Amino acid sequence: MSIPVPTNGTLRLGSKAPDFTAETSNGPISFHEYLGDSWAVLFSHPDDFTPVCTTELGAFAKLEPEFSKRGVKLIGLSANDTTSHKAWIKDIDEITGSKLTFPIIADQNREIALKFDMIDFQDATNLDDKGVQLTIRSVFIIDPKKTIRLILSYPASTGRNTAEVLRVVDSLQTGDKYRITTPINWVPGDDVIVHPTVSNELAKEIFPKFRIIKPYLRLTPLDLSDK
Repeated sequence: MSIPVPTNGTLRLGSKAPDFTAETSNGPISFHEYLGDSWAVLFSHPDDFTPVCTTELGAFAKLEPEFSKRGVKLIGLSANDTTSHKAWIKDIDEITGSKLTFPIIADQNREIALKFDMIDFQDATNLDDKGVQLTIRSVFIIDPKKTIRLILSYPASTGRNTAEVLRVVDSLQTGDKYRITTPINWVPGDDVIVHPTVSNELAKEIFPKFRIIKPYLRLTPLDLSDK
């Protein structure tokens, strides 16, 4: 048994996140309405009661207060029904010491996985017990305009890094607000890169402490208390 290729086209960075209605572990939602004016992190799982995903959901639940401080809603997805999700949440909390409260979407027919291009068509061995290709473990960061700003896909063998997802949120939100980009391994408090569209003259006004490393690389500390 195989699943047809999505007809809505492959999602890219800058694509609008598809809207949908679905049942979740917290009740029915309309996705765009649920997000409102918030940022969101949507992350998918191929099945409930899987070992790697159990550790991931617990970690996201523990870090949820930090996402909430940044105006970010967490929402998971797994290819099972809500009864299964609720039972799995009990295991997750028991195993990881978390208190998971964000919704997990019930996507047993993988309809939403198809909308978000989460089905692995490249790996013919990635099948469930019915011979259906599994939902891959994807992460999407979505901004308040419903624009997809980050897409990550992980192999089944490798757990995700919640701190990295939070770091990218910080980078995107800081860049949107202050006309900067962030260098390798950046974390809040590190120097940032002056955006290429900002001239040196304007940079002197906005970032008095900026310095020119190369004409194409200009760094500056970012004192958020002054902004």
